[in-house]
Amino acid sequence: MTDPSTPEAAIETEGRREHASPSFGRWLIETVLMIAIAFLLAQGVKTFVLQPFVIPTGSMEPTIMAGDRVLAEKVSLRFRPVRAGEIVVFDDPTGRHPQLIKRVIAVGGQTVDIVDGTVIIDGALLDEPYVHGSQTEPGTVPMPVTLAPDEVWLMGDNRPNSGDSRFMGAIPESMVRGRAFSIYWPIDRISSLSAP
Repeated sequence: MTDPSTPEAAIETEGRREHASPSFGRWLIETVLMIAIAFLLAQGVKTFVLQPFVIPTGSMEPTIMAGDRVLAEKVSLRFRPVRAGEIVVFDDPTGRHPQLIKRVIAVGGQTVDIVDGTVIIDGALLDEPYVHGSQTEPGTVPMPVTLAPDEVWLMGDNRPNSGDSRFMGAIPESMVRGRAFSIYWPIDRISSLSAP
């Protein structure tokens, strides 16, 4: 046993202290690495799995209000096409906004028409309870429109105040970035956005 008063014991005790607490440099490197890994994981989730969006306009009112925050999932886009009735986030073909959010009204192969303020899909009147009585006026795109197999027709629920496929035409499904499935903020508006 080492005598605690000897120089050898002091060196041994000091060595134990150094071994027990890592140096500042090592701590800094580990911290930077952990932050970088967390950032990369967050970016991976945002790119491939789930992304939050802030709604800038009232084009989807009253379903989604301006300022609402919604979550859009991206995983299912790899396994199945979008469906009519779903609310999707997509790249703005006009370039005025990074992304827009609208409802899918028709999908590839379907024919869209607007007659007397109502939407007709493949000759049948479309039931749209989410529009809450607002009339759907034609835009600048000549109607009727038959969609190519890889296209979708998108419209906002707030028909009088929505720049949608009536003005920009159908868009390729490849421009869809996610399916909006939930409003998560503000707290009093938390709700599901499942298709009707």
